[in-house]
Amino acid sequence: MKVLHIIPSVATIRGGPSQAVLEMVKALNNLNIEAEIATTNDNGTELLNVPLGKCTDYQQVPVWFFSRFSPPIHPLREFAFSRELTIWLWQNIRNYDLLHIHAIFSYSSTIAMAIARIQKIPYIIRPLGQLCTWSLKQSAMKKQLYLRIIEKSNLNHSQSIHFTSEAEQQEASLLNLTSSSFVLPHGLSIPAIIPNAYQRLRQQFNLPVDEPIILFLSRLHPKKGLDYLIPALGKISHHRFTFILAGSGEPDYENEIKSLLVSEGIENRTHFTGFVQGETKDLLMQGADLFALTSYSENFGISVIESLAAGTPVIITPGVALSDIVAQQQIGYVEQLDVDEIATAIQHFLDQPQELKNMGDSYGALVPSGTLCERYRARQFILENYTWDSIALRMISVYKDLLLKISI
Repeated sequence: MKVLHIIPSVATIRGGPSQAVLEMVKALNNLNIEAEIATTNDNGTELLNVPLGKCTDYQQVPVWFFSRFSPPIHPLREFAFSRELTIWLWQNIRNYDLLHIHAIFSYSSTIAMAIARIQKIPYIIRPLGQLCTWSLKQSAMKKQLYLRIIEKSNLNHSQSIHFTSEAEQQEASLLNLTSSSFVLPHGLSIPAIIPNAYQRLRQQFNLPVDEPIILFLSRLHPKKGLDYLIPALGKISHHRFTFILAGSGEPDYENEIKSLLVSEGIENRTHFTGFVQGETKDLLMQGADLFALTSYSENFGISVIESLAAGTPVIITPGVALSDIVAQQQIGYVEQLDVDEIATAIQHFLDQPQELKNMGDSYGALVPSGTLCERYRARQFILENYTWDSIALRMISVYKDLLLKISI
């Protein structure tokens, strides 16, 4: 089986969805599925320094990169138009048994679906939360027009729509699409445990050994709800804590967030790290006391799973699709998108540090046992349900079922 994944960008600046497709394709290839990616050299306001027009090894994944049209006008640049990608798809799409397309409302995905329909190549589409109510309300007029004229027909002609949570699937059902759909979450690459992460993180930021750390780690974007989280932290500034804000985004929005930190009076206790990855990211996840993601809308929320796997409890909002799991397992707080409610929940954590520790330990913390580590039941749940190997196996089953239906 040969599968082509198409996405507008795989740059780290584009956040979790772009990284997820790299991990997914890597896992599929490890299971003997011939999977590749076709994308542009988009990198936000810049371009990736990668070979163009040929298959290259990018982060251990076979990727075809094509030149993105890069005018100074932001909306046109974000649309990621690529003449070269269009030509290549038209000439090569028949070399693949199935297309797995990631994102909508973007040139790369839209043209891929259109060409697949013309050349009668089966495809599935992962909309990346862009069919959720909150997302559709952003630039609503343009999206409704785009959806009605172009994208709805593309979606309805897909073999299936790939949602990463039941919540995302339920919100999209309001659009009355005729294509079938399935739910398959993102996977997780379980990082190595960092010895003494709690102490090392505080040493790195020159903090007292018992300093409570609240972590936000995600792409900086208006939908992430920092306009609620930061004022909530400002309301409890009489408590002792350090806020670590890890992530990057558009320069104008970063400046807006920095101004908000000043106006809420917590800039002196905030560390703005910018984008992090690798061991630095793992250290933040494993050494923090509490992970906060108060988003308006998240079709999944991979950073939530990463935090739980590290044994760090979370505070999230109902817009995060994993909120049901967090509530059912009692592994954190699910609070309404309300400054007072978020502040009250965080204050409860800070007032009862032992409860905080127990909550983290019950879901994913590792406890030394001689030279071995014992996994708690919920961490085992993550290993069984959210590793990329298990997700890839389920994805292959979906591929085979869809291709079998087409052949009958």
